[in-house]
Amino acid sequence: MNRDPPFGRYDEPYHYWDYGYSSSYRPDRVRLTRGNERTIVTTIYNRIAVDCAAVSVQHVNLDDAGRFKSPVDSGLNTCLTLSANKDQTGRAFIQDAVLSMLDEGCIAIVPVDTDKDIRFDEQFDIKSLRVGKVVEWHPDFVKIRLYNDRTGQQEEIMLPKRAVSIIENPFYSVMNEPNSVLQRLIRKLSLLDAIDEQSGAGKLDLIIQLPYTIKTQARRDQAELRKKDIEMQLAGSKYGIAYIDSTEHITQLNRSVDNNLLSQIEYLTNTLYSQLGITTSILDGTADEKTMLNYENHIVVPILSALVDEMNRKFLTEKIRKKKNQAIRYFRDPFKLVPVGQLADIADKFTRNEIMSSNEIRQIAGLPPVDDELANQLRNKNLNATDGQNFASTVSSETKTESTQNDNPPNDPAIDLINKELSQNGS
Repeated sequence: MNRDPPFGRYDEPYHYWDYGYSSSYRPDRVRLTRGNERTIVTTIYNRIAVDCAAVSVQHVNLDDAGRFKSPVDSGLNTCLTLSANKDQTGRAFIQDAVLSMLDEGCIAIVPVDTDKDIRFDEQFDIKSLRVGKVVEWHPDFVKIRLYNDRTGQQEEIMLPKRAVSIIENPFYSVMNEPNSVLQRLIRKLSLLDAIDEQSGAGKLDLIIQLPYTIKTQARRDQAELRKKDIEMQLAGSKYGIAYIDSTEHITQLNRSVDNNLLSQIEYLTNTLYSQLGITTSILDGTADEKTMLNYENHIVVPILSALVDEMNRKFLTEKIRKKKNQAIRYFRDPFKLVPVGQLADIADKFTRNEIMSSNEIRQIAGLPPVDDELANQLRNKNLNATDGQNFASTVSSETKTESTQNDNPPNDPAIDLINKELSQNGS
């Protein structure tokens, strides 16, 4: 259409540019290992990762008592809340980290873009983060396989341990140990898949009894010819029909063989659920509030605590933690599981006990704040305002009372008597 290229840096048309390495699938996406993507383990991993990513993780300022004060306007907070890198948002990054940790057992969160070289400087400002896999362990260094968003390929890099967050799965002994319940369940499911493939391979599994004994090589050759003849009949027939001699007998072996594989899989699945604190109602979304609260306290909180504690230790120096009172915290929404019918009762209790203001309750309900000063005050609306809460109204009422008293002075008996006599004399 005789238009300039979309990126007007070169004179040649844009379809001649070198865009670098290309791939038909997303190269930085999480790839589960050891056959986990073919089992029910993927459902468990994905559910835990999604629930962890739904919790807000922020770089915040603290007061002297260690309580949340305000978020920090930093590159690290931007990575955790908005954009972790050019390919992932902050929430997608947390989901990637948790899913990789559950699959690998141990991951590394690497600061990719920083204002200083992390290999030589201990304090640096983080611009982007990536999740990598530790392939070699050394006393003070680790070799990490990391996605390079400049070249579009997975590369290995050696970095010091003090500059990267190395996070281990809190449930490593249950999920990632070679003889753990989860790994045994994966092996049993692989055996079940192998049996299913064999049963669906299309084999007939027939034994043909010939009318003669097969003891010499000539008889064996004759039996092989007879077997090939039946195979050719079945393969060349439109409906898979073959004929045999009246003296021959056929025994079919592809009957279902009874084994306890399914019962073992059910036992291991129930054991895994009990050790992790997960139920089927959590996976299908029918769990009640108590079940979800137990699941979050026993699964989501330990994983997020491991994630946040390690980032606090590696990404924030001691000076920033103690002198500037900064930390990385996660914030759960306590009203996420509350039904709408109970929200009004909870709002009344929180405002009446001066825990939350009216605008904060409106924000939980998804309503915009009200432009009213009283809506931001922590006070019980069912009681009269105190002197400190509504001083202006108290002062105005007192002033109005004084002016009313000045306009209507108290009655004097002498003046009343004079006025009465004047009214009687008509003068």
